[in-house]
Amino acid sequence: MKLIKLTAISAAVLASTAALAAEPVVVVDDNDAVVYEAEPVAVAYEAEPVAVVDDNAAVAYEAEPANVQTANAYNADAGVVRNTAGAVVGGTKTFFQTAINPAAVSAEIGSLGYGANVAWALNDKTELQAGWAGGDVADLFGGDFDAGDVNYDVDADFSNPYLGVQLRPAANWFTMGAGIIVPDNDIDVRANADGKNFTLDGQQYNAKAVGTLDGTLEHRNKLAPYGTIGFRPNIGNNWGVFGEIGAAYMGKTTATVNAADPDSVVNYTDANNVNQVTTAGEVAKIAEQELEDKDWLEWFPIVKLGATYRF
Repeated sequence: MKLIKLTAISAAVLASTAALAAEPVVVVDDNDAVVYEAEPVAVAYEAEPVAVVDDNAAVAYEAEPANVQTANAYNADAGVVRNTAGAVVGGTKTFFQTAINPAAVSAEIGSLGYGANVAWALNDKTELQAGWAGGDVADLFGGDFDAGDVNYDVDADFSNPYLGVQLRPAANWFTMGAGIIVPDNDIDVRANADGKNFTLDGQQYNAKAVGTLDGTLEHRNKLAPYGTIGFRPNIGNNWGVFGEIGAAYMGKTTATVNAADPDSVVNYTDANNVNQVTTAGEVAKIAEQELEDKDWLEWFPIVKLGATYRF
């Protein structure tokens, strides 16, 4: 009878050993570049009941089948399930890393001001850019301009955040850019007399009687599309330089001109050599109209130089 007992026990042990002896399968997660070992799937063997006779008690027992999983049981730890989870997490991680790790950062100086931008590479020919440029750039234009017969000193405080796409059509140093600027530029002007007179719309007004004429200019476009062409050669593994030229459509200007004393009386002689009387406020309105007709920098020139660090 002891031989029968040993036979039953051996059958149960062999069934369990066969379930655990399956070779692990190596699964490569393409998205996460991680190797998983799929855990062996339990193999179901159901041991036949074996009658066991106890010599001492002369009683027969049936040996219980080995405690193994049935063939159709769902194993939550099966390798394919773990690999799928890894793929989802791995894909999300890759997207997240792309978003927070830019391809390059750049510093720039140009007609829009002093600034910087960050770029994300979509491929070897396309980058998305987000940047800002601003500051006092009036000196870049010489600090003054003419509208009609009047010269104006300019004081500017620029703020130009922008979003754009930088293309390398031939995958080399030549670039083409396009995007949108959100301009918030303060432009202050002051009229300069030509000798003793202001000449406005062909008429001369005594500068002393008119007094100071100060004004502001504001471009009407709240969103300004732009386009550029340029070059971006690399000068090392990480460093590069760039230059761009182009234009942004800022739109027509709204001008405001004020006289220091708008009620001051101004005497002048018209084209028919007749003496006339007006006020400094009326002269300021004529200057205001000439400024709007000028459409100063409706197509705003873009000229910039800078340096880039690539990660």
